[in-house]
Amino acid sequence: MQGIKLFGGAARANWMRGVATWIAGLAVAATFAGCATINTSAAPQLSRTESWAVLPIVNYTETPQAGMAAEAITQSLLTSSGFTQVKRYPANLSRETLVEPTDRASIDRALDWARKENVKYAVSGAVEEWRYKVGVDGEPAAGVTLQVIDVQSGAVVWSATGSRTGWSRSSLSSVGQKLIASLIAPVTQ
Repeated sequence: MQGIKLFGGAARANWMRGVATWIAGLAVAATFAGCATINTSAAPQLSRTESWAVLPIVNYTETPQAGMAAEAITQSLLTSSGFTQVKRYPANLSRETLVEPTDRASIDRALDWARKENVKYAVSGAVEEWRYKVGVDGEPAAGVTLQVIDVQSGAVVWSATGSRTGWSRSSLSSVGQKLIASLIAPVTQ
């Protein structure tokens, strides 16, 4: 009795092509894992040693305190990137609560505070999405817009907007942190 060749000739070539196709499919899936879309303007040279402030990030979502979460992440990322003088606006200047989102007037009040504190640059923005998607997998999704403002003139010197999703096992805060880190990368590098 002769042994059976499991992988001989054409059968082996077909099997190898199938494995190669499967591996290529995994590579494509890994590439698009946690898909992100980011648009950013060119960042001017901004000093890390100047005084910076994180102003209100307006929450346009249905998720309570999403703007405050984005503010905390932004402040932490700036500080960990070597920005030595990062201030946070006083809590009484923001109206964000569990049921009422921050309004644009709070940004104006915070900008006035920053001028009185002699802050050079301020980061502000908006959260457009901060949730787990409804469905079988419940993927986390975040959408954020950030801008750097020259406090004295009120001019926007840099801006970026983006969105990112993660896998169903990802946390919303990690997706938000990755998105915000990608958005401010031109400023922090």
